[in-house]
This record gives sequence, structure tokens and C-alpha cells, in this order.
Amino acid sequence: MNWLLPEYLADALPFEAARIEQQRRSVLDLFRVHGYELVMPPLIEYLDSLLTGSGHDLKLRTFKLVDQVSGRTLGVRADMTPQVARIDAHLLNRQGTTRLCYCDSVLHTMPASISASREPIQIGAELYGHTGHDADVEVIRLMARALDVAGAAPSRIDVGHVGIFRALAEAAGLDVEQLDAALSLLQAKDVPGLQDFCAALPESQRAAFLQLPTLYGGVEVLDRAAAVLPPLPAVTAALATLRSVATSLPDQPLSFDLADLRGYHYHNGVVFAAYHPGSASAVALGGRYDGAGAAFGRARAATGFSMDLRLVAQIVGGDEGDGAIVAPADGDAALSAEVARLRAAGEVVIELLPGESIPEGPRCTRRLVANGGRWTIEQV
Repeated sequence: MNWLLPEYLADALPFEAARIEQQRRSVLDLFRVHGYELVMPPLIEYLDSLLTGSGHDLKLRTFKLVDQVSGRTLGVRADMTPQVARIDAHLLNRQGTTRLCYCDSVLHTMPASISASREPIQIGAELYGHTGHDADVEVIRLMARALDVAGAAPSRIDVGHVGIFRALAEAAGLDVEQLDAALSLLQAKDVPGLQDFCAALPESQRAAFLQLPTLYGGVEVLDRAAAVLPPLPAVTAALATLRSVATSLPDQPLSFDLADLRGYHYHNGVVFAAYHPGSASAVALGGRYDGAGAAFGRARAATGFSMDLRLVAQIVGGDEGDGAIVAPADGDAALSAEVARLRAAGEVVIELLPGESIPEGPRCTRRLVANGGRWTIEQV
């Protein structure tokens, strides 16, 4: 069965491929008019460069192979963000704010979920060189607009801040093993497991950790967090940043989740995830990852987001529009002129070859017919 593909990989057939391409063009056009410049990193790189600054999860998701030219280990990118950070830090080397965007396939050793592809089409935008929360606000708004133009406007955008958990963990003196255990419990919202984990901690620290899974909802969560969490400087600063984000985005469906710690080992500030009713998982993810590019010789403030166009295309669905127009095989000059006019207007016109019937592929709903010396369109 040579026609079978590996698990969690699939061809994009004409209608789905057309929808993905239309979304790609629309989103990249949106990025362009907001000042984000397109970059195209290579599909493979030296592994140590590709995984610079990444977390353990990305290392597990990356396919590895040996370069026949250099003998060094290469990786097939599982995420384009580290590549874009390298471009900003080492190749462009600009001193001020830099806005970059990208779109291409990435490859995962294992799917992110039971319904995910191992070859997502990742599209995203990154903003480098600005430390203020205004940059996070710009990126969150851009993410919402990108989903909107792709036809999947978010119904909810969860916002959190990994600095809160980091401050609590440092105050409790958690070692690496304890830190990973606490992260797993919080990400799973495993309250009984978290209670067992915190049993050995001092009362004040135990209470703070146990509050985190309950701190989700509207902006009022931030006031409740200030009342129940210890007044550590990092916690106070993180809550102030989240309040500023909420104030700056009154038109967005924001909610807050202080136990959302996805990408904890990579992100170090505001994190966010957009949701749509058509998907059980987030349709776009992003956050702040200051220090990007340090391994390439220049640490930079950074924030950004990305999404998978395959997933967005699946949840959007939709019809095929008005369908194509078929034109007869005829050398008439007036017909050729009408075909050219229709194509310039964006219509799909298929000129039938001699002896060809209406094709089965594109949905042909109309045809050009001679009518009183003019070529007009009628329904098939």
C-alpha cells in the first residue's frame, strides 16, 4: 500500500489547500501592513543552533539526522521561533525594535494532540527589542486580528504570567525535580495531587500554590490574586502588567489564568492562548521570551505568537464560493477578451480543450455562451 502516509500526516486536497493558501495570503498581508517583515529560515539547521534557548519539549519533538557534508547533527525544525530569533540577533543586528513574520511547514516527531498534524503549517509574528507591556498588547491584538481575517475570530483569549509561579517557586526554594513536579500538577489542574505535593511546605507557601488553580476568570481575578498571594515584588509587578494589558485591550475577549504555565522553561513574562468554539485546543499561542538571541551573541527582549494554518482551515470550513466558469474551445477574439476580463476580476475560468467535457475537479457552476453576438454567463 504505497499510497499510505505515516500516521498524523496528510495531503491537503484542492479545496483545503486553496483555503489554507487564502488564509496564508490574508494573514501575511495583515502582518505586512502592520510593519512585520517576512523572513524564510531553512527547513534544517545544525541541531545546537535550532534548539538554542528552547525547552525540553521542543528537543523531544525535533527530528534529527546526520549532515553528509559536515558530519554534524542536523535538526528538522519543529518550531520556527528560535530561527527567527537567530535572524534578528545575528543577521539583521538592528539596534531598535524589529518586527518579523514567517510562514512555512514544521515537523514534529509526535503530534501535539490526538487530532493534530505532525506537519503543522506555522504562521506567526515576533516583536524584538521592546520590554514594555505595550509590545505584548500589540502582539495580542495582532493575533486576534490574524485569526479574524483567517475566519476564526477568537471567542476567548487566556492571559497569564509565568513570573508569578517563578516567584513563588523561588520563595519556596523548590529544586529542579520539585519544580517540574509542581509544573505538571498545575498544568493538569490536579488539585488533590497539588495538595499532597504542598503538604511539606510552610503554611504561607502552601496556601499560595493551592490558590493558583483557582485564579482564573475575568479581570476581577487579578484583584483576588493580589489579596491571596504573598506580596512578593515579582508577583506584584506581574499583576500590574496583567492589569495594564487588560486596560489596553477592552475590545478583546480576555480572561486570566494564573496557572497557565505552557512553555514555562521558554517564556518569562506574559503568556496568552486564543480559543475558538470549533477546536478543543488553543488555535494560537504566544508570549514573552526576553533574552532571545543571547546564545547568538545578543540578548533581546522578545514577544510573539504563532498558529497552525492546517488547524485553522479545519475549524473554519466553508463553501467553495461561486465556483468556476467554463469557456468553450473557440478561437473567437471576443471570447478571449471576456475570459481575460473575468480572470482579471478574480474569477476562475477554465478554457475547455477540444473534445473536453466539463472537468470533475473544480466545481464548475457557470459557463460562457454566445448570446446575440456577445458572450454571457449562464448557470450550468
